[in-house]
Amino acid sequence: MRQIPFNNRYARLGSDFYVKTAPSPVTNPELIIFNHELGDELGLSGASLNSPDSAAIFSGNLVPDGAEPLAMAYSGHQFGQFNPQLGDGRAILLGQVTGSEGSLCDIHMKGTGQTAFSRNGDGRAALGPVLREYLVSEAMAKLGVPTTRGLAAVTTGENVARERLLPGGVITRVASSFVRVGTFQYFMARDDIESVTRLADYVIENNYHQARESDNPYIALLKEVIDRQASLIAQWMQFGFIHGVMNTDNMSISGETIDYGPCAFMDEYAHDQVYSSIDRRGRYAYNNQPSIGLWDLTRLAESLLPLLAEDTETAVEIAQDALKTYSGLYESYWLDGMREKTGLTTNHGNDKILIDEMFALMETNKADFTLMFYYLSKLEIDSLDCDENVQALFSNPEQFEYWARKWRDRLRKEGIDDKTRQAKMQTVNPVYIPRNHQIEAAIRAAEDNNDFSVFHNLHEVLQKPYELQAGKDAYRLPPEPDEIVHQTFCGT
Repeated sequence: MRQIPFNNRYARLGSDFYVKTAPSPVTNPELIIFNHELGDELGLSGASLNSPDSAAIFSGNLVPDGAEPLAMAYSGHQFGQFNPQLGDGRAILLGQVTGSEGSLCDIHMKGTGQTAFSRNGDGRAALGPVLREYLVSEAMAKLGVPTTRGLAAVTTGENVARERLLPGGVITRVASSFVRVGTFQYFMARDDIESVTRLADYVIENNYHQARESDNPYIALLKEVIDRQASLIAQWMQFGFIHGVMNTDNMSISGETIDYGPCAFMDEYAHDQVYSSIDRRGRYAYNNQPSIGLWDLTRLAESLLPLLAEDTETAVEIAQDALKTYSGLYESYWLDGMREKTGLTTNHGNDKILIDEMFALMETNKADFTLMFYYLSKLEIDSLDCDENVQALFSNPEQFEYWARKWRDRLRKEGIDDKTRQAKMQTVNPVYIPRNHQIEAAIRAAEDNNDFSVFHNLHEVLQKPYELQAGKDAYRLPPEPDEIVHQTFCGT
């Protein structure tokens, strides 16, 4: 592991962008899991990842040769309120490596101790949030959603103080970039246009190569970030995922899902569903995510204004024109994805109305989001024999049948046989998602009993979310009334 081929370009940006920070040692680290598949993609297969050093490395006790650990500086709007200095308060960028496809990947550790940005926090992570982030981020990857990845997780052998003492952990995660909208805001808040430019150049070089060919690469950068974010949030919506804390410091510039704090996949569909314990007014509710995406992107555009044109008025017009494309992009990505989930391959003018009606009925009848689409993929056009499972999701099954008649009429316009359509639908409608009650069971077993078998079993199932797995029925079922998780919590 000591021979990781680091290529630390972010460290070359200069000390204004970070504070060099060594991880704080822990008492007795033990490896919970290492992602061999991801390790191979990063070219780490030749490193001694199963050696006794692995727990020390992924806890921060042993810094590999070539690593340049640093805490990244950034600002952010938190629930709409601007904080000019946030930064990595309990995490470090260990270093960067070149992946198998030639792209740069950041290796980032969370829970490694205090930094210059800790703001009186302990800089540590409790074990529960570490397990949650590993499970959900890897599940997202297997679902096909752009995301940070879990490379490793360890226990620290120490407790951290939250509402009560909890066992500590460290997660090592990987992304194509940990630069955030808030990173640009950090320098713009200081009127440091030179650093904004250097940061934009860095992002273009590492994440948006095609923008280099544009007459104004910074305009192209803004447009491409808008496009990626519209696509990403549309995918969240298609899986019933609620991020929970869409602050600008939690929006990745690369268009990947980042910072899995009080996130959750919904069970029963509710348009305004909130799980996050800190989102008391529903700012980041399920139905608000698309508009919040635009709000955050507007903050990015504000930070890039000096780069878009010399004249401020012209720069504002350019930014506004770029931002106006977001809603159309999002609606297109969302509707295309929902057509796939409902078995539609062609474009008919009333498709959105049909899909909106389905969601309205799901909410009224408290239908399970994931099972609704999975069972829908099992139905036939000219037979009601398989309708029983999906009907059971509805408190009023007749309402589903009313909608299903219109849906079947629409399918007949496709001219595709049932088997072909069902197979396509089952590639986009998962059987298994990381349900809240299952994650909670894994956390409880680990924190309370030092039992990681529940975590490993759940993780294994989530590696094949679109395949019905023998003997794994419990993993696809919604919670019983006494298992329902009403709130999820931020790791701090």
